[in-house]
Amino acid sequence: MPLRALAKGWGDLLRPSVLKLVLLGIALTLGLFVALQAAIFWAVRLWLPGGLTLPWLGQVEFGQVLSWGSLALFPVMGIFLMAPVAAGFAGLFAETVAEKVEAIHYPDRRGASLDFFDGVLESLAVVAAVLAVAVICLILTPFLGPLAPLLFFGANGWLLGREFFQMAARRHLAEGPAKDLRRAHAGRITATGVLVAVGLVIPLVNIAVPLLAAAAFTHLYQMISGSADPAAKYRRG
Repeated sequence: MPLRALAKGWGDLLRPSVLKLVLLGIALTLGLFVALQAAIFWAVRLWLPGGLTLPWLGQVEFGQVLSWGSLALFPVMGIFLMAPVAAGFAGLFAETVAEKVEAIHYPDRRGASLDFFDGVLESLAVVAAVLAVAVICLILTPFLGPLAPLLFFGANGWLLGREFFQMAARRHLAEGPAKDLRRAHAGRITATGVLVAVGLVIPLVNIAVPLLAAAAFTHLYQMISGSADPAAKYRRG
């Protein structure tokens, strides 16, 4: 079931109506990262103008060296911080992706869009949670050595499953029943999240991961709710 949900999610991202959202999310995320890197670059040059005369090298400007050196942080920032940044923009489009997925694949089982403020709160919760996991992984990675990938994929997989399945379920269920359903199928949900999290380490693909998660977990919810209707006891009303 997790593999089927992931495959269907990838297929949906390539549909023109969804692909334009993916491309817009990529453009916004890259634009923010470029702006952030430029801000770091010029801030270092501005705040560290002093230099030192070294043998053979002559005058070395600390600000210049460190500002250019800050460019080396860009790939690291991309791995650990691309997810929360992308999640912030994806929050603007995740509901739209879920609507399109259900309209195409499940026209008779379409959910209701979240209230605007509920949607904003859901998006903020996702961004905060993803950022917290990114910071924890960034801090612990140097100490875990070969176990670091297990932390990265495990933590992000659990988080993606928790947040995006809840988001998909909330289109059909009240908050409490949605949590109950998520806990009842925690294994499948986390496994799907880990599969989605693999995309976080692939450049450019990692920007699309939140939208992939929105599509994949919409499918997973529909698969669970459509399999002998195990979600019936959780349904609204």
